Amino acid sequence: MILIAGFAFAPHWFTAYDPLEGDVLASLAAPDAEHFLGTDKLGRDVFARIVYGARFSLGVGLGAVAISVAFGVLLGLIAGQRQRVLDEGFSRLFDVVSAYPGVLLAMLLITFLGGSLVNVAIAVGIAGIPKFGRVVRAQTKAVQDADYVVQASIYGRSRFSAFLVHVVPNVLTVVPVVATISVGTAILTTSGLSFLGLGPQPPTPEWGLMLAESRDYLRTAWWTGVLPGIAITLTVIAFAVLGGSLQRHIEGRAP
Repeated sequence: MILIAGFAFAPHWFTAYDPLEGDVLASLAAPDAEHFLGTDKLGRDVFARIVYGARFSLGVGLGAVAISVAFGVLLGLIAGQRQRVLDEGFSRLFDVVSAYPGVLLAMLLITFLGGSLVNVAIAVGIAGIPKFGRVVRAQTKAVQDADYVVQASIYGRSRFSAFLVHVVPNVLTVVPVVATISVGTAILTTSGLSFLGLGPQPPTPEWGLMLAESRDYLRTAWWTGVLPGIAITLTVIAFAVLGGSLQRHIEGRAP
């Protein structure tokens, strides 16, 4: 996890190569002392592109989750109130959005928005809103019926004050766990969109795009596709493990 963050925020510490600069004479060179993860079809250093690609993949993943959290939490808190009309309205909205697989919904949105990194983050973020909305809605309903919230109202706190002081903080404890795991899912979705040509365009060093560019060379230059795939897999696993550890910490369980 620390290594991935280092790649994203200080890629020049890990490689001296420019991820966009190629050398035709060294195209599809196997891993060696000079390029220890080899080069791609244009002679660009694969390791440099993986390192710099972390910035794009992680950035889009975090941006998408930020959008999902902002709108999902807000709508979930509103839906969790004892207002039947609002609850039914937002619950049906979550159902409609969730009726489409996340990747398919993101593809539809990108068709209208365009395939830039910002638009990909927006599309993936919108697709993830129901996940947070449902979790927060359920938690809000459960916490509102807790004894300490009822006692706060008995002792004179207004409903709104009790909601802000007692309900919201307890509801939000579940959000970091879901958000952490969702970053990995968002990175995986973004890579899939890039692989299909709906994400950032060449020569951007994005992991999914690297996979797409390597399709014709997997038999002769496996490192151009396998290594970016490994980077995606390890990153998703890292966020899943981090989310699990965070959940155990919040619940007070031993690691």
